[in-house]
Amino acid sequence: MAGSLGVSYSSNMLRRKFLQTLPAAAAAMTTASAEEVPVKLGFDTYSVRAFKWKGTQLLDYAAGLKLDTIQFSALGDYGPLDAQNLQKVKDRAAQLGISIDSGMGCICESAKAFGKNGPPARQQLIEGLKVAKAVGSRSMRCYMGSSEDRLGPLPIEAHMENTIKVFRSVRAEAMDLGVKIALENHSGDMQAREVKTIIEEAGKDLVAACLDTGNPIWCVEDPFVTLETLAPYVITTHVRDSVVFEDARGAAGQWVALGDGNVDLVRFVRRAAVPQAVPAIVDATGDHHRASAAHAAVSGSRFLESVSEDAGVGVRALRGAGQERSPVYGRDGD
Repeated sequence: MAGSLGVSYSSNMLRRKFLQTLPAAAAAMTTASAEEVPVKLGFDTYSVRAFKWKGTQLLDYAAGLKLDTIQFSALGDYGPLDAQNLQKVKDRAAQLGISIDSGMGCICESAKAFGKNGPPARQQLIEGLKVAKAVGSRSMRCYMGSSEDRLGPLPIEAHMENTIKVFRSVRAEAMDLGVKIALENHSGDMQAREVKTIIEEAGKDLVAACLDTGNPIWCVEDPFVTLETLAPYVITTHVRDSVVFEDARGAAGQWVALGDGNVDLVRFVRRAAVPQAVPAIVDATGDHHRASAAHAAVSGSRFLESVSEDAGVGVRALRGAGQERSPVYGRDGD
């Protein structure tokens, strides 16, 4: 199954071995400032949500990991959304040299994940765009729905059309604010070609892609098909690893820690992030394996800490993905 998806697998490279390659790769690189590195590395606040940190707490954690970007993937992660607090978050990010990617949740009113008791989608989108502007973000991540919307009473095309309509409805506001909508391929809601359709129909000047490398297997799609389709539209990312393996019923897959799966992350960074100078946002969650949210947060944060030890050695090694180094595959790294 892995071969048919165009990915390779070997159990010879475990996560701990992957981490051991980082210092050697970093040593081959010249020291560069945060402004000079081609890929900004950070994490998605969803990865550590169980700690219940907000705003500046998350920024301080990112700074402690020697990272230079962060994605606040939910508006609630900022804490209060008043102007004073958002300015405080923006100022702290500038002080730490960390750029902010902003984000929010479901924006399709017909999708199952949409909060039916809250404001209309258009109103929520405008609020999200205003928050993004207030903290200095050039994009605002959101998503249409999930795999459940492919099995409901409406065809997926109906949800796509509703998403296009709501995006078009906020064009004037988004253009005035100078913030692009970043649509994620989320939780099995769409394949890359469907995300591309929404971007093209809503307008490439208005909507871009938040490319998630862990979600394509939900749609039986090779992550590099997703990459090749969405690369021209990418403005931000969720970098996640997955493994596809044989099962009694055919094949199965799940998300795994970075370096433990089938996704060639070195190739991904080289082909997607470096040429387009978009951030590599690590989304290291484990809760979809039925682990608790707290366990997922600890697991994700420990991985981030491990790759950024020794004053950022791991971070710079990942940024140096163009160095001569074999692709990394593996599983069961602990």
